[in-house]
Amino acid sequence: MGDKRGPVVVVGAGLAGLACAVRLHEAGVAVRVLEASDDVGGRVRTDVVAGFRLDRGFQVFNTAYPEARRVLDLAALDLRPFSAGLLVQRGGDRVRVMLPWRHPEHALSGLLAGIGSLRDKMALAGMTAHDMAVPGSWLRSGPERSTADELRAWGISKQMIEDLLRPFLAGVLLERDLETSSRVFHLIWRSFARGTVGLPALGMGRIPRQLADRLPAGATTCGARASRVAPGHVELDGGGEVGGRAVVVAADPASAGDLLDEIDVPPMRAVTTFYHAAPRSPLREPIQVIDATGAIADTLVLTDAAPEYAADGRALVATSVLGVTTDEAPVRDRLTEIFGDTSSWEHLATYPIAAALPAMPPPQPLRRPVRLCDGLYVCGDHRDTGSIQGALVSGRRAAQAVLADLERTGPAEPKE
Repeated sequence: MGDKRGPVVVVGAGLAGLACAVRLHEAGVAVRVLEASDDVGGRVRTDVVAGFRLDRGFQVFNTAYPEARRVLDLAALDLRPFSAGLLVQRGGDRVRVMLPWRHPEHALSGLLAGIGSLRDKMALAGMTAHDMAVPGSWLRSGPERSTADELRAWGISKQMIEDLLRPFLAGVLLERDLETSSRVFHLIWRSFARGTVGLPALGMGRIPRQLADRLPAGATTCGARASRVAPGHVELDGGGEVGGRAVVVAADPASAGDLLDEIDVPPMRAVTTFYHAAPRSPLREPIQVIDATGAIADTLVLTDAAPEYAADGRALVATSVLGVTTDEAPVRDRLTEIFGDTSSWEHLATYPIAAALPAMPPPQPLRRPVRLCDGLYVCGDHRDTGSIQGALVSGRRAAQAVLADLERTGPAEPKE
């Protein structure tokens, strides 16, 4: 192992790296976090543009994530919830689908909504009740196939899949073929059924910031890009070295793969989010609109949930499409079909995210090793599931592996 008098060095200040560093620090181990960019957060960051809070790609927080409930102060995030349901846009037709146990006033209209047969709705309700009721360990170890095959196995018709489930899951899984592992699907479906989806009032970037604020002053260095790692040793771009008792690589999957020959880098899903400022909300309701035509994935008026996302009282609309693009014109055309005249809307920014989410087709290991050898570890959502939950869990697992090895090789140094 490296310098036994030094800290544990964490390469990367995304959610996984910060969760790992906080766990080590609170266990009494000195840590040093090296971040290549200009701030913490990784893929979970919020920019302020013309007074608007723009998350780097549309993201939401789900209160059903068990690890998030364990490691975050949810009250301090001041979460602003979305409605527990969807508006499904089919051409010019819009259908409301709500979770009846959250919105009982819509239970009857949901049964009568023109999406799927009564048999479809009973099959979907049975699957949802199952996922809500059984232990998570059952979902993680159940039979595995593609999500498309799993939905058919539950008796859900092709029409129901095309009208509702494929367009909804496209915005969640960032793929339309529904090839994601059924185990991953059930865990995600469970979280949507059991949790509340929303945004921190001051942006998704408040989540990593909350973790970073629990570390000692000076523990995190931004603008420090690792060029090579070895057990207990990090070399930096432009020269310089950092030594320590161990190294945890918590960089994004591609960067982690560049630093570590031992890991396989998963293919990544891409998404582009367009932000527009409208004079007023075209919905006046904090609800997601999904597009059954596939022209876009989804669109939401973020300020209907979190007015703090805008400084001047205008409405902030986030619209996502799968893949990487900078062409706003077709997005604007579809938004006009959905909401009416958008000529007064200002295009604020476009965020093409080429590596937004790891692909998770079967067979999909839900726990990949985080310990590579004495003094060298790895964490990130590519070691668990592609989600905030997965990133936080992998950070904890890496910290636990480090702590177990430090206990085996000698007493921990006092924290800084």
